[in-house]
Parts: sequence; C-alpha cells; structure tokens
Amino acid sequence: MAAVAVNQFAQCITCHAWSSDHSMVAVCPNNNEVQIYKLVEDKWEKVHILQKHDQIVSGIDWSRRSNRIVTVSHDRNSYVWNQEGPEWVPTLVILRLNRAALCVQWSPKENKFAVGSGAKTVCICYYEQENNWWVSKLIRKKHDSSVTSVAWHPNNILLATTSTDGKCRVFSTFIKGVDTRESKTGSSSDSKFGEQIIQLDLSFSWAFGVKWSPSGNTLAYVGHNSMIYFVDDVGPSPLAQNLAFRNLPLRDVLFVSEKMVIGVGFDCNPMVFAADESGIWSFIRFLGERKASSSEPKYGSQFSEAFGKLYGQSKHGLSNDTVGSSRTQGVVHENCINCIVPLRREGFQTKRFSTSGLDGKVVIWDMENQDDLCDYF
Repeated sequence: MAAVAVNQFAQCITCHAWSSDHSMVAVCPNNNEVQIYKLVEDKWEKVHILQKHDQIVSGIDWSRRSNRIVTVSHDRNSYVWNQEGPEWVPTLVILRLNRAALCVQWSPKENKFAVGSGAKTVCICYYEQENNWWVSKLIRKKHDSSVTSVAWHPNNILLATTSTDGKCRVFSTFIKGVDTRESKTGSSSDSKFGEQIIQLDLSFSWAFGVKWSPSGNTLAYVGHNSMIYFVDDVGPSPLAQNLAFRNLPLRDVLFVSEKMVIGVGFDCNPMVFAADESGIWSFIRFLGERKASSSEPKYGSQFSEAFGKLYGQSKHGLSNDTVGSSRTQGVVHENCINCIVPLRREGFQTKRFSTSGLDGKVVIWDMENQDDLCDYF
C-alpha cells in the first residue's frame, strides 16, 4: 500500500503544512489555533501553538526558503509568522476584507502570497519594509462568488483561482517594485495587475482545488459534480478536457508529474489520473485499497444503504453502524480528504506527499514502489 505513515493529530483537521525539512508539521484542528508538531525520537510532540485568530483557521502555508508561516481565517484576518528564537512572532497583514478568508498560498519566489476570500476578491500580499507589515492589492469584480482555491504559476506572475460560481480564472499579479520584468513571460508579458488572462466556463457546479503542472503548461481543477478538468496551452486558445468519474466529488488535486495527478475528496481515498502519449487524461485507480469488492452492485447497494440509513433501516438487513463502517473498510482516511501537500520533489516529480482530512489524520503517501505508475513519471 502507498500509505507509509498515518498520524492522528486531532479529531478533525482543516488544513496542514510542512516545514522545509519535514521535521515539523503545522495543523489546524478545526478551530482558531494552529498547532505545530515536531518529530522527536519517532514521536510527534506538540511544540508550539499559534494563537492570534478569533475564528476557524481556513488556510496554512509554510514557505520553504524563508521559513515563514502564513495563516488565514474566517475572522477575515491573516498573519505571517516568523520564528525568533523559540517563539513564533506574528506580523500583521492588511487584507481589507469584509468576508472570510478561505485559502492562501505563497508564490514560488516567496516575495508575495495570495489569499482567496468569501468577498469575491483575491488579495495579493507583499511586504513593506518601512511599516513592517504586509499590504495587499485586491483583484476585485472578477468573481461572482467565493474564491475557493488559488495556485501560482511557476513564473511567479500568473495566478489561477477557482470559485463557487463554477469558473476557473487566470490573472496577472505583476506588482511594480516587487516583481521584475524578466519574470514576465508568455501571455503575461504585457498584462497589468489584476488583468484577467482567461476565464474557463467548464464546470456548472462549485469549483475547487486548482493546480498548475510543474512546468506550468497544464492547469487542473475539480468540480463538485464529480468531474476533473485539464487545460493545456492556457491563453487565447486553450485545449480543455473534461473527465467525469463515477465516485464522490474531489476537493483538491496535486500534480506529481507532468502526466499524473492525484485527486482527493469525499471518497476518502486518493484517486490517480494520468495522461497517455497522446495527452488524453483518464482515471487509473485508487491509490489506497478499494472500499468495496467489484462483485457487488456498487451504485444500487450504495443508494439502498443510504436510503435505509436515512429511514433507520437498511435494504440489505444491515444495521446503521454496519452501513457506516462498510463505507470506509480498508481505507486509510475515514472521512473527507480536504488537503494534499507535496513532500519530496525531484525536479518535476513529486514522489511523496501528505493528505489530511476531517478524520483528524495526516497520512504520508509514497509513490516509489507503485510499479504500475512508473511509466507516468
């Protein structure tokens, strides 16, 4: 099995992030705290608690080179935490939001970060040395609903977003004095801050979990209608593929190579998607063990069990407890997976990553010994 480590940190985890050497992990146990655990003699010990937010922390990202943690919360605030000696010291971020902050991600050069919000805006934040705070420039009036996820292009300029209006958009985030002209490449070369490069109307439901491929040539995101979307040649003439699958919707995705994507979500089991030599994407298999045997009538039994559970009885004579346990039998996660984070990167390949979910577990997955997937690396 691909899962190499399973750690129970809380009853429920909203999001998590790793330090650059992977010796520490920051998790939000579905409240207003961020707990930092450190691996000490093969055991995880709680070493810090970051307490500044008033409501649930909805996003965490830990920069690899500068060792800074950025957090966002439903309280509409964001903080950048710097380690000074044994303590983590927060620095104020001026977001100017009137709705909850929902997601956050550092840019590749770590000189700015993006915050998606329920205010239909995206905040691009950068540091002002004179005032010792982080200020933001807002991308306004582009989204029709909450921004659910953000993803930086490798060029540090383009930013992809997904929203509950069902659309995926790509913007230019060039800020004079922060970005250099050399970093402006491709379709973003003549774009000003906040200019929309493209809008993708592929989904008719909520959209989540947007990611760029390692080279930046392919964009992937998911819809709440159990579909995943792949877009090549992002620009005036994009090439898009819609892939529907028969399982529960996904919440997040991760490119582990140019031709392979891992999707996680409500099925509690990472799903592997890959592209063939002609560039056609397809579902390969579940990364963990399968929930039910293929000999069972899958969708009929699922509907019958759900219908029976709703009315206090099962069509197959199973108790409510049996129905609940049969769903997650043989699966590492026991509830929705809402976060996937890369761990070990080798060039354009990610051989190890971690997932966290509403079951309070952080699971580390390794792709090294997956012989049937080697051709896609």
